[in-house]
Amino acid sequence: MSKVTEQREKLRLTQGELSKKSGISIRTIQRIESGQIPKGFTLKALAKALEVDESYLEENEIPEDENQHRLKWNKIVNLATLPFICFPPLNILIPLALILWKKQKNQVNKQLLSIQIIWTLIGIVLFIFVLILNDWFGVKSNVKKLIPILWIGVNGFIIIRNSLVLGRGDSNCILPRINML
Repeated sequence: MSKVTEQREKLRLTQGELSKKSGISIRTIQRIESGQIPKGFTLKALAKALEVDESYLEENEIPEDENQHRLKWNKIVNLATLPFICFPPLNILIPLALILWKKQKNQVNKQLLSIQIIWTLIGIVLFIFVLILNDWFGVKSNVKKLIPILWIGVNGFIIIRNSLVLGRGDSNCILPRINML
């Protein structure tokens, strides 16, 4: 199966709908799906219409074992953050080390790493917020202790949810849709 076909089916598009969305003729899409590698304007238009990086479409065929290997490592990188939820720098550094060590630098792993970077920044802001509540406003309520617990719980939920999605092989449903890298 070609990458264009796979991505088109994930987005639940027909060849005609993809043709309208990309501005590429149906005949060209059929040729690409049967093995021709897209180049130039066609590559850019298809990548934009299919919401993927151009490099993803440059090699048309996905060897099944390579695809399974990539999905496995995407899931491992995602789950590697789970033990380090309470230690924000490590929830970024450990997956980054895995990505570099296993040479798994792909869009999914970039998105998973971006989620943890944003989540760490949110954690820092929440920590400062708790300090301000405590020091400036003198809030003595135990409710403020729930803020870090809630932050850790939501991050854990996101990691587990994304692992289940990756386990089904559906890397397009990773939430939240953040990609800074």
